[in-house]
Amino acid sequence: MNPSASSPRQGGILRPALVVFAALSLVTGLAYPFLTSGIAAAVFPHEAAGSLIKQGDRLVGSELIGQEFSSPGYFWGRPSATAPMPYNAAGSGGSNLGPRNPALAEAIQARIAALKAADPGNPLPVPAELLTASGSGLDPHISPAAAAYQAARVARARQLPREQVDALIRAHTDTPWLGLLGDPTVNVLTLNLALDQLPAAR
Repeated sequence: MNPSASSPRQGGILRPALVVFAALSLVTGLAYPFLTSGIAAAVFPHEAAGSLIKQGDRLVGSELIGQEFSSPGYFWGRPSATAPMPYNAAGSGGSNLGPRNPALAEAIQARIAALKAADPGNPLPVPAELLTASGSGLDPHISPAAAAYQAARVARARQLPREQVDALIRAHTDTPWLGLLGDPTVNVLTLNLALDQLPAAR
């Protein structure tokens, strides 16, 4: 059998395959991303830009990525297990430590000690979300209950009425979508930025 006899058939198959490949690459690799990005930027410009938060010309963070707070006058978020630093968006991930791992128990005890040291008179049990990192290590939210646990400490450190701090928590609590999907959450960064906008105690 002459090998060259099959080459016209192969060429007839290869050419349409390359045309389909090029067409799909243009549609899915260029046209679709540009279209969806353009629609997102037009309809949801804040979210499409990364939900960034600015104060004047200064970028202070994103609503989607947690930050580390350790001062008693601020609300603290969920711990982060990302490396080499907490809330490292380039290294999202959890600790992968099992519930019986001694390192996890030590980390939890250290977090309990830090919370108790910042608020030694607080008799309430520490909410679990303030002791364990999320799967992404970047979670920017806590529950209203976790915020309420810290409210007395924050009010005392800033010399603010407790009622004012509680009202601020309520104002920054996001309710479930349509009242059905998800749980109420509090964005720690936006809450702390709102705290900084309050008049200083005299």
